[in-house]
Amino acid sequence: MEPSGQPPAAANTANVTLDIKSWDETLELVAQHKGKVVVLDLWSTSCDPCMVEFPHLVELHKQHGDKLVCMSASCDYAGIKSKPPESYRDHVLEFLTKQNATFQNVLLNVESDVLFEKIELASIPAVYVFGVDGKVAKRFDNDNAKSGEDFTYTKDIVPFVEKLLAE
Repeated sequence: MEPSGQPPAAANTANVTLDIKSWDETLELVAQHKGKVVVLDLWSTSCDPCMVEFPHLVELHKQHGDKLVCMSASCDYAGIKSKPPESYRDHVLEFLTKQNATFQNVLLNVESDVLFEKIELASIPAVYVFGVDGKVAKRFDNDNAKSGEDFTYTKDIVPFVEKLLAE
């Protein structure tokens, strides 16, 4: 045990995985969970708001993991030729391990700017919530946030997900 009473970070490593996939392959993973509510968080280690909100995804998974599927998709890959997606793996996995993110994690292999254009997203953080029908029930992003406020898990996502789970 660490002095904090927490197990050493290495103890969690076996439970934290990171696969490198395209956006379409990531959506195929989501589709495998049809019949359950799925939360897919798009984030990056270079995005401060993402880092602030990510622990809330972990908490949501802990609280509702039996009724809900949580997933994360790292948008760290920037498309630099000398830095392929694999070169981001250790850095992203280190963050995920510290967060104890034991759900399905993907490192996207598509350049973040290309992805954002494809899915019509100005920037991350963004969270997709898929209903039991497998369709997007809502996308949370700061483009669509009300009154200029950024969305948060506590204020926006958790209440929305809990409402879906209660239906």
